[in-house]
Amino acid sequence: MAFVRLYARVIAQLGPDRRVAWWLMAANLLLAGLLFVEPVLFGQVIALLAEARVLPGDVLWQRATVLLGSWAGVGLLGILAGIGAGLQAERMAHRNRLLAMRRFYEHVLALPPSFHGDTRTGGLMKLMLSGADTMFWLWLSFFRDQLAMWLALLVLLPMTVVLNGRLAVALVLLVGVFAVLILVVVRKTEGGQRRAQRWQVELVGTAQDALANVTVVQSFTRLGDEMQRFGALMGEVIRHQFPVLNWWAVANVMTRGASTIAVITIVVTGTILHARDEASVGEIVTFMGLAGLLIQRLDGAMQFTTRLFAEFPGLEGYFAVLDAQSAVPDRPGALPLAAGPGDVVFDGVSFAYPGAPPTLCDITISAHHGLTVALVGATGAGKSTCMALLERFWDPQKGAIRIDGQDIRDVTIDSLRARIGVVFQDSMLLNRSIRENLLMGNPRADQAQIEAAARAAEAHDFILAQPDGYETMVGERGANLSGGQRQRLAIARALLKDPPILILDEATSALDAATEARVATALHRLMQGRTCFVIAHRLSTVRDADVILVFDEGRIVERGSFAALMALNGPFSRLVETQLAPAR
Repeated sequence: MAFVRLYARVIAQLGPDRRVAWWLMAANLLLAGLLFVEPVLFGQVIALLAEARVLPGDVLWQRATVLLGSWAGVGLLGILAGIGAGLQAERMAHRNRLLAMRRFYEHVLALPPSFHGDTRTGGLMKLMLSGADTMFWLWLSFFRDQLAMWLALLVLLPMTVVLNGRLAVALVLLVGVFAVLILVVVRKTEGGQRRAQRWQVELVGTAQDALANVTVVQSFTRLGDEMQRFGALMGEVIRHQFPVLNWWAVANVMTRGASTIAVITIVVTGTILHARDEASVGEIVTFMGLAGLLIQRLDGAMQFTTRLFAEFPGLEGYFAVLDAQSAVPDRPGALPLAAGPGDVVFDGVSFAYPGAPPTLCDITISAHHGLTVALVGATGAGKSTCMALLERFWDPQKGAIRIDGQDIRDVTIDSLRARIGVVFQDSMLLNRSIRENLLMGNPRADQAQIEAAARAAEAHDFILAQPDGYETMVGERGANLSGGQRQRLAIARALLKDPPILILDEATSALDAATEARVATALHRLMQGRTCFVIAHRLSTVRDADVILVFDEGRIVERGSFAALMALNGPFSRLVETQLAPAR
């Protein structure tokens, strides 16, 4: 059953705390035994009081002392065991909640862009937080309350049959009714709860999208429409959640009704048996105590199951993300990419995205150290995909890509990407300080190295002009800086990384002419002595490239220098003429 398998998987996440978990199980087993002993002692005390008139005073006092002392000892031991188990369960649950968040965060960061392109960031955040919180609650409830409850059932029910089989029938039937109700409600509401959870994820994802693009929402006066969309999603959540809540409410009422009937049955049966001298007052009182204890535990179990079932789809989503695998994992025995000048070769590379027609067909490129290769062509021609293969976000279906003679599929991904620097069209700054953003290029760089890279990127002066200099927060996605400033920080970040291979992905296309001229100087410094690949739509920016590759529908249809390609009067020259035409 999926429900049980998921529950077991949550408990299995406590692997690092296995010793603590075993200690807690022992403490809960002790608590379960004590739960049974207390009602028995209470029944014996009542039986002793019933016999008080016919017992000698010294005998009565001796037996009362033993019983009350035993009861006090059991109670004290239960308190100590409960405190110890509760404290350790709290610590273990808090510790593993943070570990669960870290595990999820680390895994998601390692997943390829294809995964993130199909998944909303807001939905991922909800799954991480709700999944970790649910597991925290599960661990805490399991080791502080639920484990003792289940162990108590295993101990209580057999012992009640031993004490008095006829009185035990009511308790056995009560547990049976509880189990049947749980199964029925789970089957009736399983699909509805999953649908409700999906709408909740959609609700959070929509809110995150709007908040991340709040300027667009405000500029296009879409506040009302966004609120209407949010309200519609709320309606869907309610529409699917309320029927589930109705079923669980009915189950709670029926369980409590069954509990009341069980207590009445014990009283009536006990009275009849006592009238026949087949059950003592102490046995009846003991069973009443056991029934109250069992009812309390079953009521807690119902509440626990209700919440667990409500969180079940969220936990499924959490583990589904953890189970998502990279399309390009490291091969067994992969070695780090050996140091070299950075010569890159594409040898007959062909590639198609899953379920899509071929994106690249028989691509052959040879780029040695110090060469600048420009990739041009219409949108969707395969330029960016070609560079994505070089960074190994995907593997080609045919052919091979080699760096310094090493097939990149045979080396570790981390060592490969450590040798490649990228400057994107969107500078992609984190909402941290300027210093922290630059250190992503080289976490071990000192202040002198940081400033040297900033100067080379034409960024040092504007950084010093910021309120807190290098400690200035850049805002979300660098919103506190201009486009040119963000791009120069991205260049400084790449300079700090000092990679032998560099990819410039439309690095200046979003800038105005004046800003582009300032950034171009920094880019020229960055490109010196590296194997460079330049993706550009603005063809004037590739005039100085050593080799220009013209892509068309996944194939390289022309290659050569700017002047040579213009002289051919082929696809490249037509692209240039198309871009220059509006200016004439």
